[in-house]
Amino acid sequence: MAKAAVIGAGIGGIAASIRLAVKGYDVTVFEANESFGGKMHEFWLGKYRFDAGPSLFTLPKLVDELFILAGRDPSDYFTYTRLDPITHYFWPDGSHLKAYAEPLKFAEEAEAQLGVPKQDVLKALSKSARLYKGTADTFLHKSLHKLGTYLSADVLKSLQCLPDLGLTSTMHNANKSLFKDQRFVQLLDRFATYNGSDPYQAPATLNIIPHLEHGIGAFYPKGGIYNIAASMVKLAKELGVQFRYNEKVDRILVEQGKASGVQTNSGRYKTDLVVSNMDIVPTYRHLLPNQPAPEKTLQQPRSSSALIFYWGVKKQFPELNLHNIFFSENYKTEFEHIFKYKTISPDPTVYVNITSKLEPADAPVGSENWFVMVNVPHNQGQDWQELTAVTRETVLRKLSRMLQVDLAPLIEEEQVLDPLTIESRTSSFGGALYGSSSNNMLAAFLRHPNFSNKLQGLYFCGGSVHPGGGIPLCLLSAKIVADLAPAPKV
Repeated sequence: MAKAAVIGAGIGGIAASIRLAVKGYDVTVFEANESFGGKMHEFWLGKYRFDAGPSLFTLPKLVDELFILAGRDPSDYFTYTRLDPITHYFWPDGSHLKAYAEPLKFAEEAEAQLGVPKQDVLKALSKSARLYKGTADTFLHKSLHKLGTYLSADVLKSLQCLPDLGLTSTMHNANKSLFKDQRFVQLLDRFATYNGSDPYQAPATLNIIPHLEHGIGAFYPKGGIYNIAASMVKLAKELGVQFRYNEKVDRILVEQGKASGVQTNSGRYKTDLVVSNMDIVPTYRHLLPNQPAPEKTLQQPRSSSALIFYWGVKKQFPELNLHNIFFSENYKTEFEHIFKYKTISPDPTVYVNITSKLEPADAPVGSENWFVMVNVPHNQGQDWQELTAVTRETVLRKLSRMLQVDLAPLIEEEQVLDPLTIESRTSSFGGALYGSSSNNMLAAFLRHPNFSNKLQGLYFCGGSVHPGGGIPLCLLSAKIVADLAPAPKV
């Protein structure tokens, strides 16, 4: 039976293992940490449960597809609910808005709370939907590095969308041309952070992202985001996939121009193909030190990272939802700090995720589990101890002011995650959450392909390669890998 090695049990690696097992491979997943999930893991602080990493769940059909592919009923493994509203937005001037899932309801809320004409909102969302539907099959579901992609019927749909894709405009300029209200422009610009980019540099193409939430929907899986990975691992094991935890891969074995297996501290494993779910930079630097690396690709500007405070808060806030955003006064200045000055703005936008709103057991009675995140630059040698201390006080002042409460005395449990820790735990180069950023019009084409041009049998999935970071795109990278991998010889 043909063998496959998957390096890393992140969401992309788990999905790749399932697809390869269904395809007929004997799959082994090697994970340096003690368990699966990568950035998607959970932990407890006292009586408070936290999802450590991703907090937003879109395109759940990509998870369902894995179970259906294996002949299972997805609902036997995990279930999810559609969020409505999705996010509660707060601005420094005291205004606020609930982002309802349905376009019309969202548009009416924008008009009622911000004075934005609802027809303008509906027009923007309609355009986002049209562009997403016209481009996703080409640019997200297939390799951009194979000629066959450009010979498919889907390309015709994409070509028809080209004039409206905004390749030569920035996301911010496109939004500013549609809306006069700077608060609503800021809300739309925020979607650039979904792949760690700067709306003042990223192409307007990223304005397809709102369709994911207001066209398809945002969801919450029962048991938390971590349950996505847990249910997938359960399926993988049922399909015969082996998981070897605490077994770090030291080298990808190469013989006669072909990836022939992996070497760990426990020995050498010969396989017919190798899939790296590890960040592309350490994959080349550490696992393929004797192979020529694609230096231009590896040196693409990195995405942003995150500074996260996990707080057990002994109070409930009925005005807050699962997802909450507290905006900064000056968004452009905030992104300049991240991408130009490589530091944290003195007035950052703050994201607060509270899963106990939907999972009461995640916090004690009368309390809430707060996942408090600020977008920050990836690690380039900054003094994170100092930046964390300063930003913590800034965030506390901001939230206390906007919620009209003294928050600090309410925090009874706390843990912090910074880019250095993200890098050490997940091998994400510099702690960048999404690999390279999308801060230029060609970024999508400059990401590393899902296969090696030099070594036969070597493939790549995860957030640092095509099509990008985040749960849906990591799952799609695994799909592309499985589609590219040859059927195993019987």
